[in-house]
Amino acid sequence: MDYTQISDRDERQMLDTIGAENIESLFSTIPSDQRFNGDLDIPAGCSEMELLAELQQLSDKNRDATQMTCFLGCGAYDHFVPTVVDSLAMRGEFLTAYTPYQAEASQGVLQAFYEFQTMICELTGMDIANASLYDGASAAAEAAMLAKGVTRRSKIVLATRCHPDTVETLQTYGHQQEMKIESALSQDGLPDAATLSATVDDDTAAVLIQFPDFFGQLHDIEPLIESTHKVGALAIVSFDPLAAGIVKRPGDFGADIVIGEGQALGLPLQYGAPYLGFFAAREKYLRKMPGRVVGVAHDAKGNRGYCLVLQTREQHIKRERATSNVCTNQGLMAMRATVYMTAVGKNGLGKIASLCFDKAHYAANQIAALPNYSLKFDGPFFKEFVVQTTNDVTKVLDACHAIGLLAGIPMRKWFREMNDCFAVAVTEKRTKAEIDKLVETLASV
Repeated sequence: MDYTQISDRDERQMLDTIGAENIESLFSTIPSDQRFNGDLDIPAGCSEMELLAELQQLSDKNRDATQMTCFLGCGAYDHFVPTVVDSLAMRGEFLTAYTPYQAEASQGVLQAFYEFQTMICELTGMDIANASLYDGASAAAEAAMLAKGVTRRSKIVLATRCHPDTVETLQTYGHQQEMKIESALSQDGLPDAATLSATVDDDTAAVLIQFPDFFGQLHDIEPLIESTHKVGALAIVSFDPLAAGIVKRPGDFGADIVIGEGQALGLPLQYGAPYLGFFAAREKYLRKMPGRVVGVAHDAKGNRGYCLVLQTREQHIKRERATSNVCTNQGLMAMRATVYMTAVGKNGLGKIASLCFDKAHYAANQIAALPNYSLKFDGPFFKEFVVQTTNDVTKVLDACHAIGLLAGIPMRKWFREMNDCFAVAVTEKRTKAEIDKLVETLASV
């Protein structure tokens, strides 16, 4: 049976209803020289069986991280997701196209969000957290807007190499918000407290610090935060939540706001989305935070219940005086993260972080020992590092791809001066055999 939208009878009935002679008459206002003439070059209709077969052929051309060994990073990572995450998060009570948002959200969903907030606070070392945002980039932009509103200042300073997508999102938000984005990096692109001190001033609303930075480097961020506070600005830290298993939390360094991308917390790569933004802050900024916050309440009999709180800051009530125009959250993704963090636990999170750290350093040492290869940056890193090579980066990555290795991401995508570099990420999923295969392939190019 062919798929057709409407029958000839349906078409005639609609035209008669609106008083049109034919479909052509609907486009009479468009000049003839601007209209397409002739037949469209599209195939004829097909049956359901033929359509499904063609779609399957197209789908089979995809080769994802389940079929190839993935060393890709730069914001999206191939971490292991326990089976229990899908088993629980995909239940009908939670799996819905409409994200739990309004006050009628069930107690079970609200409790899960409350637990999500609690665990995010524990991971970041902060006082409060909301019930998630779209992604890490929009969370950074919301944090910048909060800082701008609190300080009544307009400048946001980048103190480390932040993800280019985050910077672009900041610029997009800031375009209509009269927000200025400036960088305080040293000439070699690394964070520097002296350079930051010379850049921040009385108009600085916040300093954004990515930890680890975009290149995976672990810098001492405490001097950067101290320089920020000296001028009365807020310190925003964009944090990899898995790093909490092995490094000090941003809150322990004195951060005012901690945001980040939660994809590593039980979310597969899934072609780049949907992901999960988290947002945590000091308690004094509670009423200025964007998005939903779930709280605990008790009735007259002492029974505990969960409810959405502080909605008066939102645009559906305060309109143009709203703190934020965020009108939804990644509810299902926050649910997945909650199940993931519960399943792995505190000790499991530490083990995952240690495995990422150890395996990444093993890979980096092996690659750096090869002729024509070196590490672009010195110093400690978490699970990601940048490789510099005298070989052609495209040929190197293509050779790896041909044997089923997604070896890395070329840095020239974002930085022209790094045309000879590519980033490699190593998660707990990568085995010694896979790392050795990567090293062997790089050596043979």
